[in-house]
Amino acid sequence: MRTDRFGGPALSLFRIVIGLLFLIHGMSSVFGVFGGNRGTGEAVPLGQWPGWYAAMIQLVCGALVLLGLFTRPAALLASGSMAYAYFVVHQPDALLPLRNNGELSVLFCWSFFLVAVLGPGTWAVDNLWRRGAATVALDQAEPRSVPV
Repeated sequence: MRTDRFGGPALSLFRIVIGLLFLIHGMSSVFGVFGGNRGTGEAVPLGQWPGWYAAMIQLVCGALVLLGLFTRPAALLASGSMAYAYFVVHQPDALLPLRNNGELSVLFCWSFFLVAVLGPGTWAVDNLWRRGAATVALDQAEPRSVPV
């Protein structure tokens, strides 16, 4: 049995789950839903640095990665924001993620980095656009015979 054909769909499922989790995390911070920011039931105050900006990155990049739209740049931005979160928020408390409660930041950081490197997988809006653009290019390249 050939298992290599499952790589694209498996990567798509991984991307979808990670994007959805990040989106929900952003929604909780921006809108105060799903328990709110850090379980307080409240939203992060508008424009507060760095929490509100991080939440907007989570919201927008989570949605883009979930859909597979502009996947690589969105995943790279999300990965960088989680690296920032780890080193600025968590790492000053202790070096290891288990001691500074930074496991989630590390997991998101490396998960998004993986998506940025490997791409969106088979099921993504990016792939639909690419296929559509290729079809248009082929249609324009083919000479059409005109009936006389």
